Amino acid sequence: MQDDLPTRFQNVRDFARLPWFDVQDGRLVLADPDVPPSIDMHAHLALSYVLPPRVDLHRATPRTQHYLDADGPIDLVPYANENFQPQGLTAMKKDLTLGSLAAGGMRGTHTIPNLKREMADMRVRHAVLLPIDFPALSRNAKTWMDAVRGDPAFVPFGSVHPHARDPEKKLRRQQGEGARGVKIHPAVQMVAPDHPRSRALCRHCERLGLPVLFHCGPVGIEPKAGRLRSQVYRYEKTIAECTDLTFVLGHSGALQMETALGFARKYPNVWLELSSQGLPAVRTILEKAPSDRIVFGSDWPFYHLALPLAKVLIASDGDRSLRRQVLWANAARLLDLEIAVVN
Repeated sequence: MQDDLPTRFQNVRDFARLPWFDVQDGRLVLADPDVPPSIDMHAHLALSYVLPPRVDLHRATPRTQHYLDADGPIDLVPYANENFQPQGLTAMKKDLTLGSLAAGGMRGTHTIPNLKREMADMRVRHAVLLPIDFPALSRNAKTWMDAVRGDPAFVPFGSVHPHARDPEKKLRRQQGEGARGVKIHPAVQMVAPDHPRSRALCRHCERLGLPVLFHCGPVGIEPKAGRLRSQVYRYEKTIAECTDLTFVLGHSGALQMETALGFARKYPNVWLELSSQGLPAVRTILEKAPSDRIVFGSDWPFYHLALPLAKVLIASDGDRSLRRQVLWANAARLLDLEIAVVN
């Protein structure tokens, strides 16, 4: 393992100082052929609320505007959102709220061809798309599933709000339309994971064989009400009740990673997804969590795909088998994709 690798960079292209990357045609690429391809378990397209979706998800633009500017300084050590400067944080929040009513802004670049271009650069073979819907005035799950239908690069998940009318019927419909799992976001949807409605939704998913990817843990920049609803201790009751349901804890518990790690060690139905965790936390998870239940994720378009990938490559340096599990094999098994890959 190389202990002298850099962790602070002037921008994403500066990642070329790491041994696995290079810059080609002005873009960072994964250049080391020994690195296996990966499956990104945590990606989004442009979210729309209130008004019908207005972003053209099939439109390519010359540059993707990530919420964390890929042309700005990046430190791999802290939790990822600590890289935001105040101005960038304000712009992100505006784009996610008022911007969800429009087709422009940064969101206008969070499209299928832009994501696929970056996936090709980083050798990400599949991306799991995680919509977030409310009981009414949003249809992100259907919009995204329709947009990527027939494209093997994408694995769509569904989204049914715990307070939606007849949630099991909605889940069955989404499953029939191609949803391979369900995304639940307590902090955005404003329903705690231990709320009776959330627990009932998870029981429906359990009966239907749909794994749940939970946003899990406080991230420090959400409203207080969302922070209270995403405290990691609040997930345990639902996890313990639904023993036949696979729970993927998005962000591995975020700023309460150690609690989520404890759940993964205690409950065989709990997986950890790595997006946004800082490099020391990624090292801890790879060292202490069950190695067959850790998956790679990016939280694109919040971050360039290279940010979380670089952390996994550094943390798994010298352990080829573990790297392949985390980047590919575990997610392939979970999603019933081809497990055998070159490398």
